[in-house]
Amino acid sequence: MRGLILSGGAGTRLRPITHTSAKQLVPVANKPILFYGLEAMRDAGISEVGIVVGDTHAEVEAAVGDGSQFGLAVTYIQQEAPLGLAHAVLIAEEFLAHEPFVMYLGDNLLKDGIVPFVDSFVASSPDALILLQKVSDPQSYGIAEIEDGTVVRLVEKPKEPQSDLALVGVYLFTPAVFDSVKAIKPSWRNELEITDAIQDMVDRGLRVEPRIVTGWWKDTGKLEDMLEANRLILSTLQGDMRGTLDETTIEGPVVVGEGSTLRRCTVRGPAIIGAGCTLSDAFVGPYTSIADGVVIDHAEIEHSIILDECHISYLGARMTDSLLGKNVTIGQSDARPHAYRFMVGDSSQIGVV
Repeated sequence: MRGLILSGGAGTRLRPITHTSAKQLVPVANKPILFYGLEAMRDAGISEVGIVVGDTHAEVEAAVGDGSQFGLAVTYIQQEAPLGLAHAVLIAEEFLAHEPFVMYLGDNLLKDGIVPFVDSFVASSPDALILLQKVSDPQSYGIAEIEDGTVVRLVEKPKEPQSDLALVGVYLFTPAVFDSVKAIKPSWRNELEITDAIQDMVDRGLRVEPRIVTGWWKDTGKLEDMLEANRLILSTLQGDMRGTLDETTIEGPVVVGEGSTLRRCTVRGPAIIGAGCTLSDAFVGPYTSIADGVVIDHAEIEHSIILDECHISYLGARMTDSLLGKNVTIGQSDARPHAYRFMVGDSSQIGVV
């Protein structure tokens, strides 16, 4: 069995972060989202993985390399434009070499990984196996309708949903799917939809089995989902202290990386602080991930993701529910007259107190 991970797409819902970074490389608990998918493949016994890449291919290839750091052999498959999930399957046909495969959306996270679903697929030998989870807003997802335990209909983002079972971003297929991705036509948004391909398999009388995901699942395409995924992963954190503490209080599970120094700080876990950070007179609250080389001085932060080399100082209020890109500087200025001064990229959101 082979693996196919999708790492194209523009990540418009995470702009401006994704103006300069692939959305699949934005870190959750200080690890790029894409890495969780690669590790899930490895843990399921898959050794050969194709990664479908788009405009951010250079960044993805620099981060993943040949896959050996994950115990994988990685092949990159260029997609000229985001033309849909079924299109990604179509262009990967040569790599997949007519073997069964797992397709995993690179911005998705599954708490319990994919091992039980791969095992179930091997044991029951359906033509396709789809993962589903109940959601409160089914009109935002591809939805499956089930009758007597069988998939009978799939609809992409239905206006009037007949089911609350959303398609999780993991699919298992036999080579029978290729006839279907070649048979379907582009949707109204000019994409080859994987829901249409699976529906074609159903209509051809092929066996498409559903499996319900009981652990948490997150599609990290939006800020609130990124922060929730960060919270869920940090909830499993084990403390690991490798930095230097000076008059600093640590409460709960906290990771501090090598070369980091904390002076007169309070850190309330679960929280993770990367390597080479300097924190002074700061409070770091629960569910906060701070990447490498960050400087925080006289500031309070909680439930946030802070990327590499940020400088945060002398904030007049606590920062919360935030995602900062690399090399961001936030702080009070001594300039006169007192005024706000901003240099902000496209699609940014700023709250002022």
